[in-house]
Amino acid sequence: MNQGKLLEVDFGIGGITTQARPREMGDDLHSESMIVNLGPAHPATHGTIRIVAEISGEKILDADVDVGYLHRGFEKMCETVDYNQVMPYTDRLNYVSPIINNFGWCLTIEKLLEIEAPKRAQYIRVILSEISRVCDHLTCLGASAMELGAFTVMLYMMEARELLWDLLEEVTGARLTVSFGRVGGVKEDLTEGFGARMAGAFKQVREHLVNCDRLLTRNRIFIERMCDIAILTAEEATSFSLTGPMLRGSGVNYDVRKAFPYSSYDEFDFEVPLGSKGDNYDRFLVRFHEMEQSLRICEQAIARLPEGPIIVDDPHIALVPKDEVYNSIDGMINHFELVMYGVKPPKGSVYNAVEGGNGELGYYVVSDGSGKPYRAHVRAPSFIHMGSMRKMLLGANISDLIPTFGMINMIGGECDR
Repeated sequence: MNQGKLLEVDFGIGGITTQARPREMGDDLHSESMIVNLGPAHPATHGTIRIVAEISGEKILDADVDVGYLHRGFEKMCETVDYNQVMPYTDRLNYVSPIINNFGWCLTIEKLLEIEAPKRAQYIRVILSEISRVCDHLTCLGASAMELGAFTVMLYMMEARELLWDLLEEVTGARLTVSFGRVGGVKEDLTEGFGARMAGAFKQVREHLVNCDRLLTRNRIFIERMCDIAILTAEEATSFSLTGPMLRGSGVNYDVRKAFPYSSYDEFDFEVPLGSKGDNYDRFLVRFHEMEQSLRICEQAIARLPEGPIIVDDPHIALVPKDEVYNSIDGMINHFELVMYGVKPPKGSVYNAVEGGNGELGYYVVSDGSGKPYRAHVRAPSFIHMGSMRKMLLGANISDLIPTFGMINMIGGECDR
């Protein structure tokens, strides 16, 4: 038996140095392990991330996951602008479902202010958030399917996403970075006839999902590439603080919308899909079935959409109507004060979370009583989830790396630190 000799490698970037562990091998051809870099420039990493894998043949022996390539300074930038001006920064955390990020921030500041958005605004938030969640899952599953060779499935899912992005653009005026949230409510009401157009889009989306299900879900090649790969037990998923489809894929029934209802989610009937094994296939199925549940929530919300205002009636929180600005001195003063000084929550700190596309998206905000956050911190699910990737890759084949990364669905903006 030949013992593998010690291999020392200097990766250069970041000054990282590692040593391949000596191990007994069965033949001279595999007496040393090999270091392989994936990223930070790679079409399947979907962002700036570098995975340094130590492999022996096709087997992954170790993996160093480096997410430290994006430096936008989200949390520090939040301290330089007023609370509503943070909205464009939240868009860029998860740019595939930005509306959920907007509303999560709004709910956090509303908790500081001890106010609640009007009922109609809450329902609009739910409708747009769930449409955005479906877009997020379509992007994740479509890209992952393409990376395994299912190009047709990707085309179906991208077409379905276009239908939903058309709906979002109709209401918000944008498709990707929407900046639609406002502390105390939403920027605009739903457009006239939105419900009918939503029903038509949902009909086509469901047709595309049926086609994807028939093409992929029971495809033998797809099943063999996904089943029993990167298994995380319920205990392991919990210990890594995973949430969202990553946690529910391991069979843990936790969804922020159910556990801590917000924006009237407790008034809607929907199920929380769960996996059993905690492998990549379970994570795929959880996301796939969550899309139908999101469509159901939207249909219930539009059918019961209440009348009323879309933002709180408080000039210290929401901008007054333009006719008041132009025709009354009080309206003009209130407008300029809010624009110049911003919303001013009382001193204190608060944490609030929503169910993002990838899991629990939480904001911790400290207020010093001024119009700008004194401190802000985001609990971004992708940043948390990447901590589990090494465990998922150990013992897997190199060919399993890309689908495993795809099912984590890392969004680079959430890993900004």
